[in-house]
Amino acid sequence: MNDESQGLTFSTVIASTVHDMKNSLAMLMQAHSQWLARLPAGQAQGAEQAVIEHEFAHLNGMLVQLLGLYKLDVNQLPMCPGYHELDDFVEAQLAAHQQTLDSREITTRYQIDALNPLGFFDRELVGSVISNVINNAIRYAGHAMLITVSEEGEQVLMSINDDGPGYPQAMIDRQADYVQGINPHTGSTGLGLYFASRIAALHERNGVRGRIEISNGGALGGGLFTLYLP
Repeated sequence: MNDESQGLTFSTVIASTVHDMKNSLAMLMQAHSQWLARLPAGQAQGAEQAVIEHEFAHLNGMLVQLLGLYKLDVNQLPMCPGYHELDDFVEAQLAAHQQTLDSREITTRYQIDALNPLGFFDRELVGSVISNVINNAIRYAGHAMLITVSEEGEQVLMSINDDGPGYPQAMIDRQADYVQGINPHTGSTGLGLYFASRIAALHERNGVRGRIEISNGGALGGGLFTLYLP
């Protein structure tokens, strides 16, 4: 056995496979969009279409997370923080999910309570976290979602609140251990929260690391996810 074959680890194989899957999914999404464009307007908008769009986003989010965790493990995840307008960032995240939100009749609003209109973070990495949380909130929300951006000390807080049933209490109680195993009732692995916590921790300033927190309540009474960025 040569050195090259010995160096081919299972995680490398999985990462390569996930990368190919992500490319195939991108091609499938593009072909689907082109097919929709040729349909009459009445046929292009329907409940089935909303399900397809939502699951496309869900699959893409999971693949992004898996690739990100692999790159974190081998110290190859690029970190490119910069100053970004907070309202522009939030609007972009919502726009990516607007069609699904409309089809599910979920009313979404956001409010920026931060005194500073700019945040310092990696837009792509934080965007992948927020996108995943929005996608999950869509799955469980009743009819409303609220995104707030505020300040606490020298940290920017990005919160996503919905009017759904909220996080299971067991998940809240064990939120320090985000990889909790597969829940047979929901299929949840905790992978999304683990990915979010790792991305948050990459953001550090003056010895303070970013973190996440989940709870229930907030203005809408359902699940409340908060990302803390120093």
